[in-house]
Amino acid sequence: MRALRLHGDRDLRLEDLDAPPPPGPGEIQLRVRAVALNHIDVWGWRGMAFAQRQLPLVVGAEAAGEVVALGEGVAGWKIGDRATPYGARTCGVCAACREGRDNLCENVQGVAGFHVDGFAREVANWPARTMVKVPEGVGFEDAACSVVTAGTVEHMLFDNAKLQPGETILIQAAGSGIGSYAIRSAKALGCTVIATAGDDEKCAKAKALGADHVVNYSEKNFSSVARRVTGKRGVDVVFEHVGAATWAPSLLSLRMGGRLVTCGSTSGVSADTNLMMLFQRQLHIFGSFGCRIENVANGVAKMAQGIRPVLDTVVPLERFGEGLERLESRKVFGKIIVTL
Repeated sequence: MRALRLHGDRDLRLEDLDAPPPPGPGEIQLRVRAVALNHIDVWGWRGMAFAQRQLPLVVGAEAAGEVVALGEGVAGWKIGDRATPYGARTCGVCAACREGRDNLCENVQGVAGFHVDGFAREVANWPARTMVKVPEGVGFEDAACSVVTAGTVEHMLFDNAKLQPGETILIQAAGSGIGSYAIRSAKALGCTVIATAGDDEKCAKAKALGADHVVNYSEKNFSSVARRVTGKRGVDVVFEHVGAATWAPSLLSLRMGGRLVTCGSTSGVSADTNLMMLFQRQLHIFGSFGCRIENVANGVAKMAQGIRPVLDTVVPLERFGEGLERLESRKVFGKIIVTL
């Protein structure tokens, strides 16, 4: 089978590997049809693994495909079902896993494509308990965005920030996969959306997605715009994943008692926080990492209802490297999909 393996920093090779053995007990064998690219793929490609890992490593953290074989004891699935795999090797037996808080697994082996072999290969065996069925009407390219994109947004907005209909939300980096999907999710809920982006073209695309107000953060102070739009009150929620570059003004954009939820730090991991503002204005800050399997199921269900991810580019497996370079250059608006 064909597979993309990382051999070293920026050393990505398309190789022919032996097909995996039949799925073991409790496993599903998936014929992968589409892989979605994410910043975690770029970080791994650069060598920023943040943890010990063994190379070569099959890349790809987010994917979708069809079931081609079932291991012993697997129930509720049949050959031909379409599925998306949860992107981490969790234990399934710790307290967090048993309670459905998969992203807090106490014995996680790692993230697919980053610490353990991922999904940029034609066939993969994966635990059935971490697979989510893809509803009718949702194609492989959209379904490939179910975990790192839809699942992350579900976990951020609804598990953590608990976004409510009619609230006002500031969404950072609208051109990203999660930023663009968050716009559609918040608008479907009936929220007022203020979106930021780094250039006028991306701002126009965010507006076309449904954002009520857009801010080119390279030219305007988005916290001032947020306060003006809300009559100096501030927004209810900030959807943050940029990091140091936007941290302080994101907090300043919040109303009294407002909520900031963050899942990323692409512009830097350390930022100054005005502690007096934090406690005087009684702000709430939520760290959000990955998602629960239930978030993935909710995400694909919403895709079937019409809340689809924004796709920037679709390329074949042979051009995976081009997709990584495009993502690294920040020229994207939405997701880059690799088809197999």
